Amino acid sequence: MRELSAVIRGKVQGVWFRGWTRETARDLGVTGWVRNLPDGAVQVLAHGTDQQLDQLEDRLWQGPPLARVTTIESRRTTTDTPLTDFSVRR
Repeated sequence: MRELSAVIRGKVQGVWFRGWTRETARDLGVTGWVRNLPDGAVQVLAHGTDQQLDQLEDRLWQGPPLARVTTIESRRTTTDTPLTDFSVRR
């Protein structure tokens, strides 16, 4: 299992980015979570295949209609820790 850890910056809070990310990840069959960060960014931790994570990262660049993504800082690792769903964390 592969793990994607990403921090998305730009206009990504207050534009339904977390809910959109949850729906997008679930559609792709990816598990993990998304949350807002105090500095205005959004953090994503996702588990899936490299192909699923490639698709998720491509879609994160687009975001929901009102979002404006300027940068994504991401890294991938291998993990054995299973996650069962994709959730929005507070």
